[in-house]
Amino acid sequence: MGVRETGRESGGGGDRAPDRATVEALGLLSEAFETTQRARGRLYDFHQLTGGADRLLGEAVRALRAAGHHEQADLVEREVQGADVLPGMWTFEVVEAYEDGYHRRFAEVEERVRRALAGGRRHLAEAEMKRRRRTT
Repeated sequence: MGVRETGRESGGGGDRAPDRATVEALGLLSEAFETTQRARGRLYDFHQLTGGADRLLGEAVRALRAAGHHEQADLVEREVQGADVLPGMWTFEVVEAYEDGYHRRFAEVEERVRRALAGGRRHLAEAEMKRRRRTT
């Protein structure tokens, strides 16, 4: 179930191409994976923005000291500057944990499913849409 004869080489299952329901399911899987790619990018945004804020905190601490506000400078430096964003983690560790765990596992599973059902080909739904919409 899940494939039909087409006369095209699929790269993994002989002369078979996925049927419409399989293409649709693979399209949803691909869209979900692409969404995790976007989330990964947002984590890099988070990492860089938080790092930038921490650098600005250093400037704020220096400015507070220069203005004679040593107690407040000490408070900012002690409680916020260089602090963990999650228990025991800086932002780079959050990014690495996501990449090495959930994202890598998702990528590997998505590829295994594509290999099993579509000979490893990507973006089948989009390729079919291109074929249908192409006028020349």
